[in-house]
Amino acid sequence: MSFDENEPQAVRDDRLAAERAWRRAARRSASLDLRGAHIGLSMVAVALVLLGWYGKLVALGIVSSIFLLWSAIALIWVHADGDRGRQAFQRVYNATFGWGNGL
Repeated sequence: MSFDENEPQAVRDDRLAAERAWRRAARRSASLDLRGAHIGLSMVAVALVLLGWYGKLVALGIVSSIFLLWSAIALIWVHADGDRGRQAFQRVYNATFGWGNGL
């Protein structure tokens, strides 16, 4: 995004809307790599099962609440960004569990 201080506000709004639409179209056409998200989800599931197995119910509630809250925030962000349906679900899933790519 470039900025010209002498540009009229209406022209600037139109240009920014066109840039946002272009980025949204590029994001929708790109495919997401979900392998890291699958790894992250698997690790969280194992951790939650182990916490439940050993009776650490408070820790189980805290960890699951953190991931639930993070998913809700990601869903709000993705919805506000204009994504709907499968693409929105994939972006939320990747935002919540995509840290598995770093392992």
